[in-house]
Amino acid sequence: MRYRQFAETEATRPDFDKDKPIEITKSPYPNWKYGEGVPDNEVSLAQKHHEINPYAPDRPTINNYRLLLSGIAPRPIGFLSSVNSEGQKNLSPFSYFQVIDHDPPMFIVGFLSRPGRVKDTYRNLKETRECVINTVSGNMIKAVNATSIDAPYGVSEWEPSRVEESVFNIEGKVIDIKEFTDHQQPGMSLAATVLIKATRFWVKEGTADADYSHIDLNKLRPIGQLGGVSYGRIVSTFERPRSKWDDEVPKSELLAKLDAGKPE
Repeated sequence: MRYRQFAETEATRPDFDKDKPIEITKSPYPNWKYGEGVPDNEVSLAQKHHEINPYAPDRPTINNYRLLLSGIAPRPIGFLSSVNSEGQKNLSPFSYFQVIDHDPPMFIVGFLSRPGRVKDTYRNLKETRECVINTVSGNMIKAVNATSIDAPYGVSEWEPSRVEESVFNIEGKVIDIKEFTDHQQPGMSLAATVLIKATRFWVKEGTADADYSHIDLNKLRPIGQLGGVSYGRIVSTFERPRSKWDDEVPKSELLAKLDAGKPE
């Protein structure tokens, strides 16, 4: 599909139902037992894997970009607000983003190598070493997507430092920056990762439990980024409690054999 014809294509699609209930279903294979692997009659084993060297001279870098974005999905959107040393604000979405620890609360943001200058957010983080991470809900996506426009440096795409439309905001300080100087190509910006430690949480009232330890999924309505220009949302979930060895051994012949043969 050619993106310049996107408006015409989107007009033919069903309307977005922002209030669509989130369904809770049974988990896949609820009667699964240890030793069964993936019980799909080996359908998932029928196709072989194709080996790819991401650094092959004849492989365009853009192919790695497209492959990773379509294959590692969905990805949470890190909506970062930052400010430079002159007080100019910036707001931009990132799909190379993830929470990596809770004690202390830590986050990582990746800045890809791209033609021209580095992103304003990266420059701001290096200067002031502070930011706010804002969650993205379905009702925000058009405005969030608009902030990814390639505005000139110093032009603010959104005014507030903390996005009040977000259900959850995390104030943070930069702990470490890793720049991949050995991988930089002529005419391309520097690729880097930034490690951020949370200093304060903000949760919208009425969206969490009494002790603010759990945010209601129906209130959060998170949006994830997929491949290309596609986004996804949660409309169905299932639950699977984590198993404990001592509880499962008596119920499984396979685990009982493994347990009997373990070193003393």
